[in-house]
Amino acid sequence: MSPLSHIQLHLAREPGHPEGTSEHAYHLYLPLTDTGHIDAQSWREQQNLCRVTRVRPNEPDAHGRILHGPGGRWTFDYSDRSAEDDEAGFKLEREQFIPGEYVSIREDDGKTHVFRVVAVSPHN
Repeated sequence: MSPLSHIQLHLAREPGHPEGTSEHAYHLYLPLTDTGHIDAQSWREQQNLCRVTRVRPNEPDAHGRILHGPGGRWTFDYSDRSAEDDEAGFKLEREQFIPGEYVSIREDDGKTHVFRVVAVSPHN
């Protein structure tokens, strides 16, 4: 079983943020393989520990679960009462979570944004 990693994502360059920003960020707690991919088998064994925190300017931090669904799809669920706030990673099952790489997330407003992996560290 792979241990949990703390993955920090910051918004990459886009209109309105030509240098990107750390004020719009995600903290993911997921097991990773030695190559930096999500370890789905380890996720199954410890899914109750796999969490997400979303940080946005002028909003309280949102805390949720990371779910693995049909077709290998990974989603962030912030409320058990509704799916309206759910967010989805774009092909996260193929992404490598190593500093300098990029991942895409479709946020709760339906827009997809690109985030840069800025740090990956062991989670205690």
